[in-house]
Amino acid sequence: MAASILDRAQVAFDVVTAVPVRPPAGPAGAPLPPHVRSAFGVTDGEPLPVVWAGRQAWHCGEVLVRPVLDNAVAAWSAGLLDGLEVDGVRLARPVRSSDGRWVVAGWAASRYVAGTLEPRYDAVVDTAMRLHAATARIGRPRLLDDRDDLLSRSAAGAFGERRLSLDPASGGTLYAQLAGYRTPVRLAPQVVHAELFGAVLFDDDGAPALVDIAPCWRPAEWAAAVVVVDAIAWGGAEEGLLRRWSGLAEWPQMLLRAVLYRLALHAQHPEASPRTLGGLERTAGMVSALL
Repeated sequence: MAASILDRAQVAFDVVTAVPVRPPAGPAGAPLPPHVRSAFGVTDGEPLPVVWAGRQAWHCGEVLVRPVLDNAVAAWSAGLLDGLEVDGVRLARPVRSSDGRWVVAGWAASRYVAGTLEPRYDAVVDTAMRLHAATARIGRPRLLDDRDDLLSRSAAGAFGERRLSLDPASGGTLYAQLAGYRTPVRLAPQVVHAELFGAVLFDDDGAPALVDIAPCWRPAEWAAAVVVVDAIAWGGAEEGLLRRWSGLAEWPQMLLRAVLYRLALHAQHPEASPRTLGGLERTAGMVSALL
């Protein structure tokens, strides 16, 4: 999951400028192994390489098979999506292997759902709230215990639970300045999708679809705020998006923690650049005006 911030930033630029989304580098560029095809029962026909929700996948009839970055998270996500119902949201139902596994050698499969990435940012925030209404009663996943990946560290820092040492030139200076504006909040944490921006697909009728879930134990309002921050920083969304969702509880503080989260993640990322930081700096100024 460590590569997600810049992959999402690239997706945002590509969506807004209508440039075909590039497949992520690294393991996602690997060919689909024959034994994985056999395990998921997709041996008929030639797999078609596609980009699905900003990531490379292999289209095998009604099934898509894709490499995953974290086997434990992918298996947990599949187990949740297998039985989850979200009002107004289509879900890519996971497919088990022939021996009942969700993940085989770093690959997962799901039913194909039609859709493309589009800059419908209010609809993405609405999808976030619908999803998190459905996940509100799900217990805290054990896989989050003692987790120390980039996303977990950044979220903990954003909520003041962890002191982070950040590169000043990559966002650390701005992070330190903004952290002083945090005030206590009383929102209950729950299972949320921490990376919804660039992960929601829309069909021709505008119906949203979700491929998987990157779990985090934070307030639902914070996850919505992350979408808003991402959309303004990297997706070309206008400032009004900040205000249209101001009815959500503790909204200015959730926006602040969303900016801190992205700044922390950006400052720790090996591929951070002035291009991606510039959008965050601009968004931070807008959020600061609401505090």
